[in-house]
Amino acid sequence: MPHDFATTGIGVAGCGRMGGPILMALRHAGFDAKGFDIRPASVLTLPAKQLLSLPDFAADLRVLITVVRDVSQTDDLLFDVQNLIDTTPHLTTVIISSTLSPRYVRALRDKVPSHITLIAAPMSGATIAAEEARLSFMLGGEIDALAQHQPLFDAMGAHFHHMGPFGAGMQAKVLNNLLAATNTAMTRMVLDWADQSNIDEAALLKLIHTSSGQNWLASGFDEIEFARDGWAEDNTIGILTKDVASALDAAPEHSDTTLPEAVRAAIFALKPRQ
Repeated sequence: MPHDFATTGIGVAGCGRMGGPILMALRHAGFDAKGFDIRPASVLTLPAKQLLSLPDFAADLRVLITVVRDVSQTDDLLFDVQNLIDTTPHLTTVIISSTLSPRYVRALRDKVPSHITLIAAPMSGATIAAEEARLSFMLGGEIDALAQHQPLFDAMGAHFHHMGPFGAGMQAKVLNNLLAATNTAMTRMVLDWADQSNIDEAALLKLIHTSSGQNWLASGFDEIEFARDGWAEDNTIGILTKDVASALDAAPEHSDTTLPEAVRAAIFALKPRQ
């Protein structure tokens, strides 16, 4: 049970692959957290009773954790279709845990009323890490605000990195995901090339894990749920292309973007691996 932090009024918006396990981790830790998603419970791996209608979700919402897919869905949630910023009378904090363009995230401070605390807290880790409450969070915000909300992060994750003021956590996240996308593209290519040389996949992955080519995807290839997927707009491989685009959007002026653009193209071209 969490201490020194109210256990009610916590809401998770976007209860899919990552948001659903995050919601359940919060509830397991003693928070009376509720979920909201524009999709019906029948397509989500989440008990229907944990999902509320929009009016019920907004009624006593104090801390909103948003894990929706992209900028468009975030705008809908905060300002447009659901408009939680204007329709939740008790809202005090918005925690952005989606991976979005850092430029967009920094601009939120001018759009959200000043009495609402903003924390950028994107996370790293596949669904298995969310289910086991061992996500890594890249935090951006005021020190006091982060300390106040640490019980929530403790319930969801195991590693916490304060990167600086609001927006800095998102900048760090897209840079991290740029490396993850690069590892994904190259690991998949290496495995395809190994197939052509009749090298056993399991043997090669074991070698990579203990050698200089070690990387997150290769080391967790049999646990990471999307490791063998091809690109699709609505899957995690598809999200990787979005994340590379977010990194490119925040690239320093006059940067050479040839390599990340090539990585994005390689991810886009991925086919399912049996």
